[in-house]
Amino acid sequence: MKNLKDTRRIGLGCMNLSHAYGPRPAEADAITFLNEALDLGYDHLDSAALYGFGNNESLLGKAVMHRRDEFYLASKCGMFKDETGQRSIDGHPDVIRQTCEDALRRLNTEVIDLYYLHRWDKRIPIEESVGAMADLVQQGKVRHLGLSEVSAETLGKAHREHRITALQTEYSLWSRNPEIAVLRACEELDITFVAFSPLARGYLSGELTDPNQLPENDIRRKMPRFSEEHYPKNLALLDPVKSIAADLGITPAQLTLAWVLNQTPTMVAIPGTTQLDHARDNLAAADIKLSDDVLDELDRAINLDTVSGPRYGKATLAEIDTELFDSEKD
Repeated sequence: MKNLKDTRRIGLGCMNLSHAYGPRPAEADAITFLNEALDLGYDHLDSAALYGFGNNESLLGKAVMHRRDEFYLASKCGMFKDETGQRSIDGHPDVIRQTCEDALRRLNTEVIDLYYLHRWDKRIPIEESVGAMADLVQQGKVRHLGLSEVSAETLGKAHREHRITALQTEYSLWSRNPEIAVLRACEELDITFVAFSPLARGYLSGELTDPNQLPENDIRRKMPRFSEEHYPKNLALLDPVKSIAADLGITPAQLTLAWVLNQTPTMVAIPGTTQLDHARDNLAAADIKLSDDVLDELDRAINLDTVSGPRYGKATLAEIDTELFDSEKD
């Protein structure tokens, strides 16, 4: 498999097998899950150097590389740990090259199909970071390049430096920033848009009723929309979503994934899960067709004006390059 456009429209985000959310599965269970996901038909796995500080790439290297021809492999550079062991955004060419070498070793593969710049390091011109990534393509270590969480303007600059295959950004009913400009830019440049967290980090599944039950190290505990101030308001927005899903005989997760895929034909979504039944349901969402009336009803229920709280706190928003709605600006 060589091209992202040849994959299914639902891929598997692998982050929560090693990073950010909890509880995380034991390694043996994660290995079993990844192979079962391939058996279900998943053919696009998405990892990053950041996830578990290399542990997620190592997990994939151990779990599924004996089935390397069955899936399209994506990973990311540009965000890892610094010399003190703290998370760091670094887009210097030498760091990108070393991160790729380390990733190939951890992944136990000779080539990464799609290599993203995880975050744009604003100290470095985007053309310089992408130029270093383009060298990796020339060397046969990477097949295609992608960017994550960048604006339409930055995407255009990068695309002029080297062909960008995919742009990855959070997108769901409650995270609409790509609608400002990036979705349109991807269509114009024939770039696949990859939606991460299309289920709003579990919110849209309807199963997370109390964020206080999350493990202490779960990143959602520090996200404004999951706070005690905002989450009860957001939870109330799910009532019509659950009602529509029940009427259609599908789950709220399937309904809201189908909404994402309906936004543009160039859309791919990469929900993450550690549960096989959820993985099966998510994959089936690609076959669900929604009427215009249902799409409109979902838009009215959960949107910029109804969601309570910003997507990230101010420090994290300052790190990313995506367009912001006026309500998110200082």
